[in-house]
Amino acid sequence: MIEHPTALVTGASRGIGRAIALELAHQGYAIAVNYVRSQESADRVVQQIAAAGGHAIAVQGNVGLREDRDSIVDKTLETFGRIDLLVNNAGITSPGRKDLLEATEENWDVVFDTNLKGAFFLAQRVANKMVALISAGSIGRGTIVNVSSISAYAVSTNRVDYCIAKAGLQMMTWLLASRLAEEQIRVYEICPGVIASDMTAPVTEKYDKLIADGLSPIRRWGQPEDVAKAVATVASDAFPFSTGDRINVDGGFHIRRL
Repeated sequence: MIEHPTALVTGASRGIGRAIALELAHQGYAIAVNYVRSQESADRVVQQIAAAGGHAIAVQGNVGLREDRDSIVDKTLETFGRIDLLVNNAGITSPGRKDLLEATEENWDVVFDTNLKGAFFLAQRVANKMVALISAGSIGRGTIVNVSSISAYAVSTNRVDYCIAKAGLQMMTWLLASRLAEEQIRVYEICPGVIASDMTAPVTEKYDKLIADGLSPIRRWGQPEDVAKAVATVASDAFPFSTGDRINVDGGFHIRRL
């Protein structure tokens, strides 16, 4: 078993997930860099961590598939012998961004499989492993972080599946936090706002204008590193008497203003 705490970060080959993996590695974590298709990108993250003196592996798998979830967890444990932190970051946007009157069951299933169902059942599997590791004295405690979105409460009628799945992550966080507190596992939700990433690249012009017009009190794009710092903070011992919390990383977007 490796001496370093270990983090499994889903969707970690690019964007927010990549930033989270790099920040956690900087904080001393060994990292399982999960990806679905882009092995080259995942390998670059692993190489960057290794070049800085850290430990990392690339782990292929679609969190929406049961057999892949099992493989992701098993490979992480086979390599590092422990999982101290799970970051449920993998997510996809609504295919085609269809109006809610044209939304399809097929797209709904694709989005929910990754963004909500996959996140829950991966958390369930990892939590059971954490309970056993804690009971054996192999790790002191566990942490689960769910990366959601302001789309959990800010309506986009052309992304109904994405919005509802992200809204479900808050209840999922509360349920896990309530059940797992007695197991010495803390659970948090990180709620990013408008973050510069591959997902928001197609709507850059739209958000440039909204931000300039005061979409949020802090008038700039969020960066993946902003989210990464929040994840690293809640995973630390900075909040020993907190669980189930939503941490907004949105420039103040959540504040209702007149």
